[in-house]
Amino acid sequence: MVEMSVAENVAYRLLTGALVLIPVAVRHWKPFRGRELWILLLGSVVGVPVQFLIQFYGLALTTVSHASLIVGVLPVLLAAASAVVLHERLDGLEYGALALSAMGAVLIALSSGGSGSGPRASWHGDFLVLLSMCAAVAMILCSKRLIASHGALPVTATSLILGTMILLAWVELTEPVRFHFSGRAWGAAIAQGLLATAAAYLFWNWGLSHMPASKAGVFLNLEPVVGAILGVAILHERLGQMAVLGGIFIIGAAVYFSMRPQPD
Repeated sequence: MVEMSVAENVAYRLLTGALVLIPVAVRHWKPFRGRELWILLLGSVVGVPVQFLIQFYGLALTTVSHASLIVGVLPVLLAAASAVVLHERLDGLEYGALALSAMGAVLIALSSGGSGSGPRASWHGDFLVLLSMCAAVAMILCSKRLIASHGALPVTATSLILGTMILLAWVELTEPVRFHFSGRAWGAAIAQGLLATAAAYLFWNWGLSHMPASKAGVFLNLEPVVGAILGVAILHERLGQMAVLGGIFIIGAAVYFSMRPQPD
């Protein structure tokens, strides 16, 4: 982000990831028709350009450690959305965990922890990262409706490729991309696409095929923990006491939802 704008960073990252996933989409291609096509389009728009642009604009305004902890609300938001959209029932303890997670996000936003070299944490950036998690939930719900008939890998690859095409068109219309960056900046953007996008999606789906989804969900909670640790250790960011407490609330609630018994 020192050399690239947020839009350029997101565009080059997702373009790299989409190119790697094209063979997956082609090999498992099955036409999307009628209502499925509209669900695919909605999930692709909300889950790729909307989610990533909002998340990276938020990251530019806050710290990696703050953003990573807020990402921990994803399993909880997904549980809440499933209750509303899919009519899954929640008990009293589960509603309590939702409230605890929401309180954790508020504590992180109110924390004054800063960074030695990057931006200080701000509630504006924290809120945008939280909003991007809502977009991620919308994409997951859309994908869930398509996976039964098309499979996890084809839906993931097709959604990312289609969303990236829409993102590139939007970026070109609003902010024509540049190409003159240092090798270090190009390397970072390409690494994001290869490791944090294509490889992450493929490894995640491969893992899901070898273990129950209810147990795999526990590993989502590693992201906020690892992200916060790396933000402090590598980027020399500082977490305020309220941010640490808020992270504990969020991760605790996420672990609870990830480990709860799944209905048959």
